Amino acid sequence: MKHTAKLKTGHPYISTTNACKLCKPLGACIAFRGIEGTMPFLHGSQGCATYMRRYIISHFREPIDIASSSLSEKHAVYGGGSNLKLGLNNSIDKYTPNAVGVATTCLTETIGDDVTMLLREWRVDADAECPNPEIPVVNVSTASYSGTHMEGFHAVVRETIAQVALTDVPIPASRDEEVKIGSKPLNLMPGFVSTADLRHLRDVCEDFGLEPTILPDYSDTLDAPVMAEYEKLTSGGTSLQSVRQMPRAIASIEFGRVLSACGNTGGELLQEKADVPLYAMGMPIGVRESDRFFNTLSRLSDRPIPRRHDLERGRLLDAYADGHKYLFGKRAIVYGEEDLVVGLTAFLSEIGVQPVLCASGGSSGHLKDAIAAVTDGLLREAPQVRDDVDFFDIAQDALTLKPDFLIGNSKGYSFAREQGIPLIRVGFPIHDRMGGQRILHLGYRGSQNLFDLTVNAIIAKKQRDSPVGYGYI
Repeated sequence: MKHTAKLKTGHPYISTTNACKLCKPLGACIAFRGIEGTMPFLHGSQGCATYMRRYIISHFREPIDIASSSLSEKHAVYGGGSNLKLGLNNSIDKYTPNAVGVATTCLTETIGDDVTMLLREWRVDADAECPNPEIPVVNVSTASYSGTHMEGFHAVVRETIAQVALTDVPIPASRDEEVKIGSKPLNLMPGFVSTADLRHLRDVCEDFGLEPTILPDYSDTLDAPVMAEYEKLTSGGTSLQSVRQMPRAIASIEFGRVLSACGNTGGELLQEKADVPLYAMGMPIGVRESDRFFNTLSRLSDRPIPRRHDLERGRLLDAYADGHKYLFGKRAIVYGEEDLVVGLTAFLSEIGVQPVLCASGGSSGHLKDAIAAVTDGLLREAPQVRDDVDFFDIAQDALTLKPDFLIGNSKGYSFAREQGIPLIRVGFPIHDRMGGQRILHLGYRGSQNLFDLTVNAIIAKKQRDSPVGYGYI
């Protein structure tokens, strides 16, 4: 139970009303589909897998299969080990995956199933039944009551590195020796970004002569071209071989100021266990945060920033000047995943918008400090920062804060419509528009896209509210 409050009608409620977050294993399933040939497998009830499939499909507009151990009331009493083993055998037989990603649910965490022990038993017992007893299985603990979808997503990144990259993988004696012959492998862990962001990040790294291993990379698996024949597991994703080579990289880059403050990340694990230098930074949205990313790539590659990216930066600054008259002094509410909220707030602060509320369903305790860091020297007054909120909380705050627009996922549409406020859709989920999975947010190019979306939302509102049909504003 979350809290007791009163609706506008005066009636009390004790609940979370339209949560500003999603469940932990859902994030894990998305991350697992960013690893080539990996089958997401939920150890829990069938309903969890069905709900998550439907939710993910509505955003990405792509099929996704999620296997389940399909526990019932009986297994809640006697344990789900037998169903887990049988489900793994069936999934491997039907899908022939390269790997299986096992995520737990509230049910199995509550009854106390020891998944690591059950998987060891399955390995021993699988010889006669399992089609491929040597298949890699990555397991993560993802009880929804202990976090958000972002924590499930990051848990997969960390555990994939721990259970694949740092298990019996030889590390070269001299990383410098590899660099001398022209190989500059780079680890990039961008977090939960769009498929367009993932493709753009790869292009940017390659422009610097770097060879990125992006973990995870679902740009093809969850945003695939049309295919002549249906694939049970869509092609694409970060290969297991690439994951195993991550300890050989010249460096790791990890996006997320909140993620970095929380610690225990995949990048930190590689730094600790394999001595791979880690560059932790905020999501590169806006000029200042994008500059940090591009300057880091320049240092790592020992190359200047390519001219085409310099030109994109210059065009972005020119657009800032052109659109300043539309945006200066406007008030915005930003909501969504914590690190996305931080990145969007950094961007809005640069373009003259006053973020009046930065809200997230996450509860890391680091959101306020991260917001203060990216807005330092840019805002006249600090925004309100609220974590562990739902959309009832955000809507109630909006009544007094009177924002000019909202920026976040489509779960805020109902109160945006009710209050007549423009909603700029970014993040996950976007269920009421096409192309939500392909919105570009990152770098100078992504910031340009967000800037145009923001200005045009303000212009459209001004046109709608005017008694005169202005065609030139």
